[in-house]
Order: sequence, then C-alpha cells, then structure tokens
Amino acid sequence: MRRTSASLVAGALVAALAWASSPSSPAVAHDPTTGVADLTQDINQILSDSRLTIARAGVVVKSAATGEELYATDAGKLLTPASNTKLFTSAAAADTLGLDYRFPTTVLGTGRRIGSALTGDLVLRGTGDPTMLAEDYDALAAKVAGAGVKVVTGRLVADDTWFDSQRLGNDWAWDDETAYYAAPISALTASPDRDYDAGSVIVAVEADGGKVKVSTTPETDYLKIVNKATVGSETDVLIERQHSSRTVVITGTVKDPYQEWVAVDDPTAYVSSLFRRALSRHGVKVLGRTVTGAAPEGAKELARHESMTLGELLVPFLKLSNNIHAEILTKAMGRKVADQGTWSAGLKVSTDFAKANGVQVINMRDGSGLSRRDGFSPASIVQLLTAVRAKPWFTTWYEALPIAGNAERFVGGTLRSRMRDTPAANNVHAKTGSLTGVTALSGYVTSADGEPLIFSIMLNQYLSGSPKDIEDKIAVRLAQFSRDNATAEAVQLRATDQGAAGDLECSWLKPVQC
Repeated sequence: MRRTSASLVAGALVAALAWASSPSSPAVAHDPTTGVADLTQDINQILSDSRLTIARAGVVVKSAATGEELYATDAGKLLTPASNTKLFTSAAAADTLGLDYRFPTTVLGTGRRIGSALTGDLVLRGTGDPTMLAEDYDALAAKVAGAGVKVVTGRLVADDTWFDSQRLGNDWAWDDETAYYAAPISALTASPDRDYDAGSVIVAVEADGGKVKVSTTPETDYLKIVNKATVGSETDVLIERQHSSRTVVITGTVKDPYQEWVAVDDPTAYVSSLFRRALSRHGVKVLGRTVTGAAPEGAKELARHESMTLGELLVPFLKLSNNIHAEILTKAMGRKVADQGTWSAGLKVSTDFAKANGVQVINMRDGSGLSRRDGFSPASIVQLLTAVRAKPWFTTWYEALPIAGNAERFVGGTLRSRMRDTPAANNVHAKTGSLTGVTALSGYVTSADGEPLIFSIMLNQYLSGSPKDIEDKIAVRLAQFSRDNATAEAVQLRATDQGAAGDLECSWLKPVQC
C-alpha cells in the first residue's frame, strides 16, 4: 500500500528524533559480537572488487547506540572527500550562524530627497544571498519606486564589500572557471532557478524554422551571445562561455530544445545590470554610471529583502550538493566570527568547529569539496557525524541530507535514484561526493534490528567508471545488519544508471538531474 505524504513526513520525523537521542543512552541492547564477524566478512568481500585493486578505500562503521566500531579499514588515512566536505561546512554553519540566519539585501540612498529626485547615489548592498532571483531584484526596484523616487542624480553603487574580492577558490581547476558549479563567489549574486544556482544564467536553444533561437533565464543583455549553431537532424550542441569574458559561444546542431547553466564572469556586475533594468521598468532613472564600492555612513535604507532561513536553505544545499551555497556560507561564517568575509576566515571557523568536536584528521581548502587538496579521514567524518547528534539543530540538518531511493527530488536529492527497492531505501541519510577518480558516501542508516549506525565510505584513485555501486552495497548491507541473525540475506541492488553523471555529483551536470 502506498504511504501518504503525511505518513512519510511523520515517519521521517520519528526517525529523526530517534537519531537525535543521546549517544550515551543506547536505544538497543544486543550481544556485541553476534553478527559483527559476518558483517566484516561481507564488507571485505564487497571491497575486493577488482576496480579497487589499484585504488584507495577507507571505510568506517560505528554503532551510534553503543559507540562500538563495527568495521574499519584505513580509518585514519587522509583521503579526498569531494562533496563530503559539505558535511563539515553545513554543520559549522548551522552551529555558527544558527538555523534562523537570513541574508539581507538592501537598497540605500545617499544625499537628499527633493521631491521625486534623489540627489545622490543609489546603493545596492548584498551579503551573499544565494537565493536572490531576478524577480527579487525587480521587487526591490518596485519598492524604490513605491518610496517615491523617480530620478537618481548620482550613480548606481553595487556594494559587495560584505565579502572580499576573491571570486574563485585557490585550488579550483582552470577548466571549471565557466562551469556553473564553480561560479564566482560574490556578496551580490543572482540565481536563475529555485535550485538557487547562484552566479549562473540558463542559456536555452531551440529550432525556430530554419534558424536556432537563443534565450536566457533570466532575460539579460549582460552576456554577449555568439550563435554559430544550425538546425540539424539531431541535437548536438555546445553552449560555452569563453574564459574570463561575458561571451557565450554556441556551436553544433539543434533539433530539440536544449539548455545549459553557464556561470557569469562577474556576479556583481551581472546583478547590477539586472537591477538597473528593473529600476527602469519601474520608472526609476539613474543618471550616473554603475560603480562598485561601499555604502557611505549615513546612507538611508529604501528597500530590503531577506532570504529564507538557513534551516530552509540546507535542503537545496545538501540535497542537491550546491557548491556555491557552501562557499557563500563559508565566507558568511568568516564575516560573523572574524568580521572578514574571506575563505581563510571562514575555513578557520569550520576547522575550529570540527576540532572542537573531536575531529583529528582534516585539511579544508574550500567549503564545497571542489578542491582536490581537501582531505579528511573516514574516522574523522564518522567522528563529526557522531558529535553533531547532540546538537539542537541536528534534526533539521539530518532531514536535509539526501535520502536513499526516495524519488522526490528535494527529499532523495543526489541519492534519489540509488538503492531503490532495498532495505536502505528511505533509510540511509547520507552525503554523496563525486569527482573524477573520487567517490564518497557518509551518513546514517538504521539496521534491521533498529540499531542506529554511522558510516563513512571513501574511494579514491580508481581508473574505472565510478564505483558508486560499491558504496550502495555496503550501505544496503548495513541496513540488513542484525546482531541476532548472523547470516544476512544476499545484497541485491537495483541497477542504477550513472550515465554522464558518474564522475560528478549528478546535480552538478545540468540539465541532467539525479
């Protein structure tokens, strides 16, 4: 019988509350040796896969009820975590900023008001809100017009000084510079959709008669489109922004509609163009040019927009593994703790939080895991996952993790097509991680006995296609684990089509959806 949405929510809440119970109060009591030997044997067998012969594999499994380590191999080795890094960033952000944290975006006026004229500058000031849409900037412009301002005699000032001017992570690959999942980080940014892919624009093509029609979401003249594509018998098209420029070149053939998410080169300049156009639509004319700079002391607020709470943002952030959210939150933490909206200040906050919660092996170079110099041990990840269970924000954070086999996109997230029709489905809450040659899965699962388990699986330096099925087999085996029944049923997995997303988070490869 199909469960209703209400029953699913109720069941999830019960599970979350159970997971939030104190580690010092075991929910179950079993013979600590029964079944563990078989679990060890089975995980060893799974890890004997020939694809891992030349690779590195680190796995740790721990009982959250008893604190017992049920399995470990290379537990203390430093491995590349990919997006498992977001476990640390999101937990530190929840603890440092609080679940009620919001990003304000404001419009300020300098100078004097003379009738409908503002004899000074109009300042748009951001604090990094990754959920700002074009319609939100339009609403701010409407509020300015509603305040009676029709003419601004000075300039439009874009104040992005809440964060520093470093736009890209130190270790990010050159060939990722135009990719939306590595978009530049700014305190003023805009998203084209409600996945909140900040700093990018959707460029779409379709056959229109004998020509290829190009459109953007949102509508913008910020990008320079060079359309070399032709109508053909198939859609084989490349939409790519040229490095360090606003020029997007479109080549290939188009039969069916297609779209691509493209990072802008300068989020602040892009937002400024959106806001100036919005002001014009609402009858507000800015006579001066657009510049960047800090709002002067004494500037008066004319309009304000506040984002959703951090507790709400955790859902698109973690479910869809959004890199830009991770980096914005990193700089936001630096700004709050050290009054510096920088990577270095924010990463210190995340690292200090991890160490304060018992994490030993950690090397954080960014907030998202895009850097290949990020490093954690499986034991350190399990330690973090153990420690955060006692936090007051744990239930919200736990529910924001991807849930295996749940087809709802904002529930299953990057695990929505994995482990379906297995004991792990709607059971495993875990963070995925994917780069070429790197995959990881770390989180929580409830055993067949109802025992809460914590696990981290990190696979590095393989040359095959992505061995995510190995992670899935281990997670399913943990869901089958029983201390009372030493023989678990054979691990059966529904085939998962990794497709083009095999070496990256599936949500990073728009328009491919996980």
